[in-house]
Amino acid sequence: MERLAKRIRTISPSQTLAISAKAKAMKAAGENVINFGVGEPDFPTPDYIVEAAVRALHEGKTKYTPSSGLPALRSAVCEKFRRENGLVYEPSQIIVSNGAKHSIFNVCYALVDEGDEVIIPSPYWLTYPEVVKTCGGVPVFVEGSKENGFKITAEQLEAAVTPKTKLLIFNSPCNPTGAVYSEEEVRALAAVCEKHDIFVLSDEIYEKLIYTDARPFSMAAVSDKMKELTITVNGVSKTFAMTGWRIGYLAAPKAIAKAIDSFQSHATSNACSIAQCATIEALTSPVSEEKIKEMCAIFASRRAAAVERIAKMKDVYCIVPEGAFYVMLVVSGVYGKKCGEKVLSSSADFAEALLETEKVAVVPGAPFGADDCVRLSYSLSMEDMLEGLGRIEAFLKGLN
Repeated sequence: MERLAKRIRTISPSQTLAISAKAKAMKAAGENVINFGVGEPDFPTPDYIVEAAVRALHEGKTKYTPSSGLPALRSAVCEKFRRENGLVYEPSQIIVSNGAKHSIFNVCYALVDEGDEVIIPSPYWLTYPEVVKTCGGVPVFVEGSKENGFKITAEQLEAAVTPKTKLLIFNSPCNPTGAVYSEEEVRALAAVCEKHDIFVLSDEIYEKLIYTDARPFSMAAVSDKMKELTITVNGVSKTFAMTGWRIGYLAAPKAIAKAIDSFQSHATSNACSIAQCATIEALTSPVSEEKIKEMCAIFASRRAAAVERIAKMKDVYCIVPEGAFYVMLVVSGVYGKKCGEKVLSSSADFAEALLETEKVAVVPGAPFGADDCVRLSYSLSMEDMLEGLGRIEAFLKGLN
């Protein structure tokens, strides 16, 4: 439609949500679909968190909160950063939003002016460039090589910097690749940002989901200067299986936090009061750490089984993910082959043909900046995952 604003006409719909919606519609129609598309834990929100929300309802905590979040929640977030990341913030530096995606938009809206360049390592979460474009910025992609586990180097980052560079969006553990940057690698990237005074949006939503000896290391923990350049985004969606509760949060230098609070007060007011009360319980309960470990152990077993199963397939392979709950399946080895009469030449072709013939939903890699791949989420039962991988192998064998 010609009269739509230019900024909205540049935005593409989320492919992950589109694939998930199509898979759900097929299931509702009675088809036996295996869905590798969803980016959310398949576990219920833990009972003690749900009970905290119920208590909040009965106690009448159903009114507006400060736009930046309940004081008790902001204090709990401060304690989380101190305890787990070695970062000291004041509650005034914490902004609670309607999910981490909302926090990411707030950061870009506060920092990115028309024409500013934003460096995004590739493959990337497909929402990053769309948010940057909405805010008038220019996404600049730096490709992480498969040989380096999809991670970028400090040298690559340095080469991408121009006088227009304003922000680096950094995600570790990474969606969609599962890549985890070591402390040494984080420090090397930070040195480039310090040299050029580049802000960093550090998306740490998957920080608890790591399956190797690697440990999460926050960009803001590198130095005092880096802390003043970094806005750390996190939330409870992945760690506590609270995707539908829509609570994310960020920690920022005081001036940036104040600006974001002002904007959010007009854009959305506060996040849901009941969900905020539940999040306080999630962040402060003594049983939370054990619950997270239990979930991680299940994800770790699925990851190992998925990697082992994929290794037995012909024409495709994966780089072993270290974190999150995704596998990037490299499928370009079958491009040029036919599924029936259709020649496969892209990740979208592969995903569409797989869904039609084997009733398996995966997300095309093109929106992640990796058209040679499709993304599989192992946030589904072991039984369904192995059944789905078996169907993918059957699909591959049926190509000609």
